[in-house]
This record gives sequence, structure tokens and C-alpha cells, in this order.
Amino acid sequence: MARWEPNPRERLERAALALFVEHGYEATTVAGIADRAGLTKSTFFRHFADKREVLFGGQDALADGFGEAIRTAPPGTASVDLLAAALLAAAPFFGPERHDLGRQRRTVIAANSELQERELLKRARLAAVIADALRERGTPETAARLAAEVGVLAFGTAYARWAEPDNRQPYPQIAHAVLAELRACAADLGAQAPAPA
Repeated sequence: MARWEPNPRERLERAALALFVEHGYEATTVAGIADRAGLTKSTFFRHFADKREVLFGGQDALADGFGEAIRTAPPGTASVDLLAAALLAAAPFFGPERHDLGRQRRTVIAANSELQERELLKRARLAAVIADALRERGTPETAARLAAEVGVLAFGTAYARWAEPDNRQPYPQIAHAVLAELRACAADLGAQAPAPA
């Protein structure tokens, strides 16, 4: 690839993910990523702090989008609708042009325990952002924490389904279906609860 081509961040991301899948995360170097992308190491470091950030660099923007969607929803919006708004805020990150990258990302993380740990930390931060935004709207502490955990479960499930190799459904459609599925599961749990003695 010529060095003058546009979108260096995306080129680096695509090169890194391809190399992670081909050779493993540990065996892939920043120099190798830059070379595959037709760029320099200094260009890599202008876009990513390290090779791990290729996998997790967008997480902060994602969390910010979730929090903003909840905070700016109209007053009186039900918690489940706030979660739906948060999930939809992620849609720009998961367009069809990024489907192959999502699948590769999941494969790389699943093969590396250090990256799995990092993923859990990022999900915990996402839950904290959701809970904080809900509390700011007046949601009681326990309800905010429960809703945040449901939101993270919904997001993780929707992302996993979206990244499946054979999936052709858009992320928003999947996210809505997952949230409805979780609501039905919660209703079933309530219906199965034993009567107090």
C-alpha cells in the first residue's frame, strides 16, 4: 500500500487485526502492523498508545455515548427505554463495513487471557457509566446498578450476535431484540419466584 493513502487509523486497525489472527496477539509487533499497513511506527503511535489499544481504543467513546444517550433522553423516560437509547448510541461503531473487524476482534480476545481481563475491565467501566447516568436522572442506587448490569449484558450479547460470521442483521435490530429477550427473561424470573412464606 502506498504511504499517502487516507484513513491511516483504519488501515492500522485492519492490519493489526489481520496479523493478530494470523500470528497471534503476542507474536505481532507494532513494526509488523505498521509495515502491513504501509505506514511507519511513528504513525502507529500517533493513533494508538500500544497494540492493545487497537482492540480497546474505541471503548471510551462508546461509554461516553452510552452515558450521553441516557442523560439527554426526555424526562420521564422509563429505564428500559434509557437502556435502549444507550444501546442505539453504539450503532455508529457497528456498521456493516466493520463486521469483519468485530469478528476478528472477538477471535483475538477469546484467544488471550490478558485481553479477556482487559475486556472485563472495560465492561465494568461501561456499567459504571450507565449506572452514574441513571443515578443522575434520579434512579435509586440498586435499580441503577441492576439496570447497568442488564445494559452491559444486552450490549455484550448484541455485539456477539452482530459479530457472528453469518450475521447480516444490522446492530440496532439485534440490540432491540436482545433487550426484549432480556426483559422477557426477567419477567419469567419474576413469575417463577416462590411466594413469601
